[in-house]
Amino acid sequence: MQLHFSPSMRSVTISSSNGLIDLMKIKVAARHISYRTLFHTILFLAFLLPFVFILTALVTLEGVNKCSSIDCLGRRLGPKLLGRGDDSGRLVKDLYNILNQVNTEQVPADLKIPDNFTHLVSEINSNTYSAKDFAIVLKGMMERSEKEIRESKLQELMNKHFAASSVPKGIHCLSLRLTDEYSSNAHARRQLPSPELLPLLSDNSYYHFILATDNILAASVVVTSAVQSSLKPEKIVFHVITDKKTYAGMHSWFALNPISPAIVEVKGVHQFDWLTRDNVPVLEAMENHNGIRDYYHGNHVSGANLGDGTTPRLFASKLQARSPKYISLLNHLRIYLPELFPNLDKVVFLDDDVVIQRDLSPLWEIDLNGKVNGAVETCKGEDLWVMSKRFRNYFNFSHPLVAKSLDPNECAWAYGMNVFDLRAWRKTNIKETYHEWFKENLKSNLTLWKLGTLPPALIAFRGHVQPIDPSWHMLGLGYQKNTSIESVQKAAVIHYNGQSKPWLQIGYDHLRPFWSKYVNYSNEFVKNCHILE
Repeated sequence: MQLHFSPSMRSVTISSSNGLIDLMKIKVAARHISYRTLFHTILFLAFLLPFVFILTALVTLEGVNKCSSIDCLGRRLGPKLLGRGDDSGRLVKDLYNILNQVNTEQVPADLKIPDNFTHLVSEINSNTYSAKDFAIVLKGMMERSEKEIRESKLQELMNKHFAASSVPKGIHCLSLRLTDEYSSNAHARRQLPSPELLPLLSDNSYYHFILATDNILAASVVVTSAVQSSLKPEKIVFHVITDKKTYAGMHSWFALNPISPAIVEVKGVHQFDWLTRDNVPVLEAMENHNGIRDYYHGNHVSGANLGDGTTPRLFASKLQARSPKYISLLNHLRIYLPELFPNLDKVVFLDDDVVIQRDLSPLWEIDLNGKVNGAVETCKGEDLWVMSKRFRNYFNFSHPLVAKSLDPNECAWAYGMNVFDLRAWRKTNIKETYHEWFKENLKSNLTLWKLGTLPPALIAFRGHVQPIDPSWHMLGLGYQKNTSIESVQKAAVIHYNGQSKPWLQIGYDHLRPFWSKYVNYSNEFVKNCHILE
């Protein structure tokens, strides 16, 4: 930036630093200039020069140093500064109007849609598109991408469902080898527990846990984690219930791998005299009802009614609801605990997909205030994905019976780790209510609810649930990979509810170690069956 005064002091010229462009020239009249006038002129120039310097710098940066007119500067250096209008607002408004118009129109079926962004740019260079034509092409590309993403997600969910419903090769091998061992090894058939310990099976001074499962590996983890986490393992009694086909293998495992000093009892459902069709109408219904057989053993994909409006989340819930495990008698056994264990007063019922990380003996000291079921509520908590379950999440409130009988906003609670006061339970009609609603759902062709044994239990236990501290039971490790590791470490019981069980390949790798550290990989049967290899 240079400032030149003419010899006669009649003009002042402001030019660029290279002297090629005269930015401003001020002529002074021929009359005598007073010092006051000169002072004011210099003061004015001192105020003006910084702005001229900034404008010149912008011109240089934009490579327009050949700009020699005020109009050029106006176009280049800011319409608002030099009085020219800004068209950006109008352009945005026009673009919005075009997009809004295209939003209500269908993409022509014969429209050639570019495969990717590179092809789109090539099409634009080789063809003259109107703004509307371009918007339609862009809409077609987005709709195609959304469809492909949705189809890919649904296929992933379908594969995950079948993986979760199948029995891993290693676990199947473990069951077969242990069953064979039961028939050939007398030690595998030894009485559990030993005769001198039988009286402790009904001793209410001990901590009695009940576990119903046909998964030998999962059962071993539950029992091992409970015993290792206990401050008084010698006071623990585990009642493991399994089905007839798994009984021999389950018995072999705990006979050959005793969890001292705890006591373990293994019983098959066929060994309970009370479990007859007269006492368990659920059993007959599951065996003979055609609707149940078709629903749980039929074509799960076609039965899920997959349509254009089916979201991946809805599709996942429909597939999960059709899991055959929901018609397993083992899954319904918990409603018959007072009859199966008539001499016990208080028990803790555990699912087979949990891990115990803390001493659970304080659960027997919790005051249930005369209620039957001590459980963690699932309608409140920091994790909104897991802890936001209310009755509306489980029941079909468009059905008149459900709408009349239940409150959609009532808080749900969790199965998986429950403290049951069997003395209080025997004074209620919980079992009868459970049967009544189960039969109503069958009559309604499974339209009252779809998902498993929790919905009828939510109804049967209404008014009989005592909420316990959420730190006792953390849920969601089987269907949410974003689970907080810090929260997992603090929980007394962690629950891998959901499809991604830790013994499956689809389990979450960062959550599996909390479970797998209780697997005895040095065991001969585990090694030979290549568990989780």
